[in-house]
Amino acid sequence: MISEEAILNELKEVIDPELHINIVDLGLIYGLKIDQAEKSVEVTMTLTTPGCPLSYVFRELIPEAVKKVEGVRDVTINLVWDPPWDPERISEDQLEELGIIR
Repeated sequence: MISEEAILNELKEVIDPELHINIVDLGLIYGLKIDQAEKSVEVTMTLTTPGCPLSYVFRELIPEAVKKVEGVRDVTINLVWDPPWDPERISEDQLEELGIIR
């Protein structure tokens, strides 16, 4: 069975090359849709900015990471802009590591 937890663990290995924070803790992942029968995963996500010059990097790294989860055959990325990303989406753990207090 494909689990959301396993997928998120693999996505934590995908690091934003500009901010040097993984895309899960950065808050770029908005949702996962898992189809057990089709062995497919749809990743709904955003980028820090609509004009992010590194979007092509994520289009390669995300499917590669998700396919490491046993049973996943197909991965699609659903890139959305609403709601827009903002730094408030960064995880508390990552903020602590960066020395930022909210």
